[in-house]
Amino acid sequence: MKINLAVLFGGRSVEHEVSVISAVQAMASINKEKYNVIPVYMTKDSEFWTGEKLMDINAFKDIPALLKECTECVFVRSEGKVQLIRQKMKKFGSNLISDVDVAFPIVHGTNVEDGALQGYLQTLDLPYVGCDVLASAVGMDKFVMKILLKDAGFPVLDCLRFSSFEIDRIDDCADKVEAKFGYPVIVKPINLGSSVGISKANDRSGLLSSMEEAFQFADRILVEPAVVQLKEINCSVVGDSEEAEASVCEEPVQASEDDILSFEQKYVGGGGKSGGSKGMATLKRKIPAEITAEQDEFVRKTAVEAFRYLGCCGVTRIDFMLDMATDKIYINEINTIPGSLAFYLWEPKGVKYTELLERMIQLSLKRYRQAEKINYSFDTNILSMGGSFGSKGSKS
Repeated sequence: MKINLAVLFGGRSVEHEVSVISAVQAMASINKEKYNVIPVYMTKDSEFWTGEKLMDINAFKDIPALLKECTECVFVRSEGKVQLIRQKMKKFGSNLISDVDVAFPIVHGTNVEDGALQGYLQTLDLPYVGCDVLASAVGMDKFVMKILLKDAGFPVLDCLRFSSFEIDRIDDCADKVEAKFGYPVIVKPINLGSSVGISKANDRSGLLSSMEEAFQFADRILVEPAVVQLKEINCSVVGDSEEAEASVCEEPVQASEDDILSFEQKYVGGGGKSGGSKGMATLKRKIPAEITAEQDEFVRKTAVEAFRYLGCCGVTRIDFMLDMATDKIYINEINTIPGSLAFYLWEPKGVKYTELLERMIQLSLKRYRQAEKINYSFDTNILSMGGSFGSKGSKS
């Protein structure tokens, strides 16, 4: 009997479209002999829809028309299992779409990759692929991630954090940045990826503009010193806290030394005859990265150690910054659900995409089995003691 695998994608995120691309890629590569793939598309209004047409990237060119051929749905837990049922129930006949054995979130950005969706799936007691609630939340919050990694001795750049309520005194914020770092600096939303809202500032005017832009996408932003002679190095890790391994390293190719890779550079184009972008797989990159053997070893070893320290599971991509002037390497960020699931970093190691997806699913089932061994109840007769506890309960 096949395993019913619900692939969730989309969601209320600025990286919505990137999620669609990543999910369609993955659904095309999942082992159909072992899994019954159930696509579950989350709209930007947080509605859930399912249907076979959702596996066709070309269908997303006209989403309203696409949804007319799909069924609005909702997850429910009943009689010890999770089911996907029709949102608008029929008066006659079954409203069951399918039982669901495992969920595979292939989502990017706020409200979906940050632990919110993972918490929903955990509440349903449904095994799900990828990082758990805490690791997802830490991975999404760049400031919290830096604090944890720095405390553990990992190499990260220093930074300043600002909140949206401080925008009324944004000049004071700029003063703090100038006093601590000078220029140039990088300004980024604290909880976004895909280069959305990120920019470089070389003077005060640029800093104010960059901060205002970043605040359009998040209520908290981060400012850190820019690495002037920068070489970006990315490395994927697969596994869990018990055991993990690193992929080959890649070097994304920038248009110039002063550029930050944009959303368009990462995801737009490369569709070819198949239609639609192929996501991160089309970004110009050098694989393996042009770095020394010592640097390669350091990046791969550090990536695995950071992955395990943060309690990650499944596949992540950890991005590093190599300062060519000092030869120092810093962790930039961790992507708990990377674009295209970073499959292109595993192919050079002989790991086919189908194999990578299978390993991710098996890791989720391993975690679920381990969680089942934990006792989540504590026997007590407090509700059968009788008497009135009052509106304030029984605490004394």
